[in-house]
Amino acid sequence: MTVPSGNPWLVRGGTAVGDCPVGRERELDEGYGLLADKDGPRLVLVRGERGSGRTVFMNAIAQRLRLDGELVRSVSCVPGDGARPFLLALRIVMVLEERRPAEALRAAGRRDGAVMAVLLRAALARAVSVVVVLDDLQYADAESLALLGGTDLFGVASGVRLLASAVGFGGSASGAGRVVDESQVLWRDRVGGTVEELAAAQGARTIVLARLGAERTVAMVARRLGATPDTGLVRRVRALTHGLPGAVDALLTGWTRQGAIKVADGHAFVGARAPTPVLSDGDRFMRALDALGEPCRTVAGALSVLWPLGARVVALIAGSVGLSVDEVRSAVGDLAGAGIVEELSGAEGGTAEGWTFGVLLVAHALRERLGPLERSRLSASAVETLWADEDAGARPPTIVGLDEVDAVAYRADRIAEAGTLVERDRAVRELTVAAERPHPDSEGGGVLRWCQAAGHLVERPADRVPALQRYAVAAYFAGDFRTARTIAESILRDRPDILGRLELQETATLFTVATANDHDWRALSRLATEQWWDELRLPVLAAVTGRALALCLLARWREALDLLVRTEPVWNTDVRAAANPGCFRAAAELALGRPERFRRSLALPEAPHIGPDHAYTLTVAKFDELLNAGDLHAGETLLAAQGLAPQLLPRQSQFLRHHLRGEWDEALEPARWMLANNGIHTAAIDHYVVPARTAAILLARGRVTSARRLIDSVRAEGEGPPEYSLDAGEAELLRILGDPAGAEKTLRSGLEAAEAHGQIAGTDELWASLAELLAESGRTAEAVTCLQRLERISDRAGSGRTRLRYLTASARVLRPDSPVTAGENAREAVVLARSRSQPFETAVTLVAAVGAGGGPPALLREAYELFGGSGAVLERFRTRVALRAAGISVPGRKQATVESEQLLASLIAEGLTNRQIATVLRLTEDAVANRLSRLFARTGLRSRTEVVTAVLTGSAPGRETAGRFRRHPRRPDQGDQEDGHGTGSGVCSPR
Repeated sequence: MTVPSGNPWLVRGGTAVGDCPVGRERELDEGYGLLADKDGPRLVLVRGERGSGRTVFMNAIAQRLRLDGELVRSVSCVPGDGARPFLLALRIVMVLEERRPAEALRAAGRRDGAVMAVLLRAALARAVSVVVVLDDLQYADAESLALLGGTDLFGVASGVRLLASAVGFGGSASGAGRVVDESQVLWRDRVGGTVEELAAAQGARTIVLARLGAERTVAMVARRLGATPDTGLVRRVRALTHGLPGAVDALLTGWTRQGAIKVADGHAFVGARAPTPVLSDGDRFMRALDALGEPCRTVAGALSVLWPLGARVVALIAGSVGLSVDEVRSAVGDLAGAGIVEELSGAEGGTAEGWTFGVLLVAHALRERLGPLERSRLSASAVETLWADEDAGARPPTIVGLDEVDAVAYRADRIAEAGTLVERDRAVRELTVAAERPHPDSEGGGVLRWCQAAGHLVERPADRVPALQRYAVAAYFAGDFRTARTIAESILRDRPDILGRLELQETATLFTVATANDHDWRALSRLATEQWWDELRLPVLAAVTGRALALCLLARWREALDLLVRTEPVWNTDVRAAANPGCFRAAAELALGRPERFRRSLALPEAPHIGPDHAYTLTVAKFDELLNAGDLHAGETLLAAQGLAPQLLPRQSQFLRHHLRGEWDEALEPARWMLANNGIHTAAIDHYVVPARTAAILLARGRVTSARRLIDSVRAEGEGPPEYSLDAGEAELLRILGDPAGAEKTLRSGLEAAEAHGQIAGTDELWASLAELLAESGRTAEAVTCLQRLERISDRAGSGRTRLRYLTASARVLRPDSPVTAGENAREAVVLARSRSQPFETAVTLVAAVGAGGGPPALLREAYELFGGSGAVLERFRTRVALRAAGISVPGRKQATVESEQLLASLIAEGLTNRQIATVLRLTEDAVANRLSRLFARTGLRSRTEVVTAVLTGSAPGRETAGRFRRHPRRPDQGDQEDGHGTGSGVCSPR
């Protein structure tokens, strides 16, 4: 299944938004205030390391000054200027003294410092108000800086103020005290000290641009991409850049060029397994290294591989690259002086433990520039050192500057890169152990590298095939379904003689479910045939299991059940062999309306016999099925019985749980990630429950067009399982937009597809919606027929959700002709809904009960509060109207006004016309026009375009409107959510 290009729900790639230095607001106000004050300091010096954004920062100040009518002149220093005495002084004189350039040129040409001092003093003593911007003083000539800092140039009254920048933080230990230009001349002694004198001069102030903290980094990424960054994206940005703006920008630029940045619903993600970009040769950090020349470049490359080994890295590099220890130590000192590496201080300020890169993105770029053989040799040196530590009794071996998880990853990466240069058997054992550790990295990239390397290192076929199988499983759980199915199929076709029957069964399961998750429905249809499996030399157990799963994934339930019943003697031989086929059979019977076997399977009697990984997968599959059916209590009971904490659930399970609990902001986080990464399938029989329920959330929040685009984007092309939940969602959307005929057509299409597949489970929503739709159009007899069908499904399924839907639909349908029955059903529905503890479902039931005469109007207030807890602003608006119609006061009048404006703004941002908005809100067009006029008046917005902009940016001009139109506000108590295991799919996922 592909996402249509140009789909506004899913946008790949981001764009920079403006040049405002995000995260520097406080410093910007300070610098502007100092220079806007005519009696303020004569010099404001901006300090910061390479990539801190000094130039952008000074340009922002200059722009604000120009908007105030201030005269601003600019002078930029560039590499090579330092070799031309008095060049900077000449440029300053020329921008300030338009009448005396010839005299200044002659003095500079003669290197006449005395005359240049007189001319510079006269220029800086001008009474006219002007700000001169001097960028990158580290490249300036020492003679000019001596004139500026060595004399009392700022002691005279003048309208001239200087705004200057230079690399470094002055005398602080963290600063880059050594300044380097492309001519490889070190100016620290001549320029660095003079810059410090300039900063200490009377009438000078210094502003330091430190690295961005976590919150400011988030703000910068959001501004750069025009979207709210996902926590995983922020985590990777912070780890690679340490909050240095230039590095952040370079990283995001690289990912954008790769197409790795994906934006879903206004939230940005970096694609699963997206490689870290490699800085170009022209990048500022690479140029700084090139300026140092050799042997610094060679040492830096080796250090990019070996730096976590601490102070002993000097000797290791010397032995690896053919330099003396003194040469390496001197080069490391130069790298530290240039701000490329930093010392790792020892305990209590003792001897340095080693060095690290100030920006790990630079280390990555250097490591990737090494040749394969060079990288292998350096990695082998690291591995041998660590193994020697371990053999000598060091547990664990010393790795500095990394936490435990990163240390494991570092060691495994070095083993993988060392390859055959280290002992094969020991390398394979360690790589396998590292790959089996829980969550070594959030996106699975490391696991894939380590499993792949282990597979290459194993020589004996008897060991190589199991290693490849582990690689395929790792690829599946990392979301690399194409790799998983390719490897699994190669094992099934080429080396089935190596694995046992149970391992082949697992491989067949993996291959089939990976094919489904790769959205290759045509290939999956081939896997559903007996002929395809007969071509392979596989045990019948593996062939039957793979084929049955393919039938289930295609929702060909009758065929799947027939196959499993006929072949039960083949697969029901022991607990492990029967685990997956038994799961498929229970799912098939459940889909066909026979839930008894599935309910019995919830006890998971096989769990103690199949291993923790397989037990986890089965638990998740059954949990997803329960929540797909709306049974939150049973799902949480299952987790408790299996001792599985909710935090360890995979993304799709997290979504289902949060959705039913009414925690919609939390639910949208994993939903956006899955949709952005094309990982929409669940382990439930309804493959589209995640996008369908996500669309329902958007719809309840007034995001009508977004919901429609989402549904359209996940529709399958060609063969595939029925999309009844998407049909139900689309029908509800069409009803809201005033298209009952289109809604009816969609519902009947969904029911026909379900009927063709023999599916009963999940169709209750379609029948309930169709009954209500027919009743609204006056076709009562047809509506009652639908109710009868719905009642049979409810009796057959025996689930709380189907019973609740029957009661609610019957209350609405029977209200005109059988008010007593309708009222009784409505009251029973209220009791049942409250017992299920699902806020949105309960609120909908309460509103329906009041409308059907099954409860007092006061129930509307309870529904109103429940809708508010989920952020269902559209339903809350309608309930607010119903409260007023019933003569019940609406709590929080001011908040209600804000919510109404927010909803109206959202509908405008969704591209709806006034007529469509009137239909959605059940108002007249005149009422909508009046509300829009009041919105403009209250917020200061002047057009629908400005409203759209305010919604998209989460802000609006005017008082009391800041952040009013934020689409998905996070609750104050909402924290970051760590991901669980990889995305599952199919009826049962592989072990």
